Amino acid sequence: MGVKHRVSEYRRRMRARGLRPVQIWVPNVRSKGFAPEARHQAATVAQADQQTDDHDFGEAVTAAWDEE
Repeated sequence: MGVKHRVSEYRRRMRARGLRPVQIWVPNVRSKGFAPEARHQAATVAQADQQTDDHDFGEAVTAAWDEE
């Protein structure tokens, strides 16, 4: 039994159980640019606590969910 047939049978059994395949793309943590970008985004988030003007503006122009 070849790999293609085994995979096909596995998928058939899973579908028979009411399941379906889902493909998820995630960042490649082994890529060359991942670590520098992760550090950059972490630093940006850390600085966000110190910058309240944007947050205050967002709060001022956003309606509460229960008020719509």
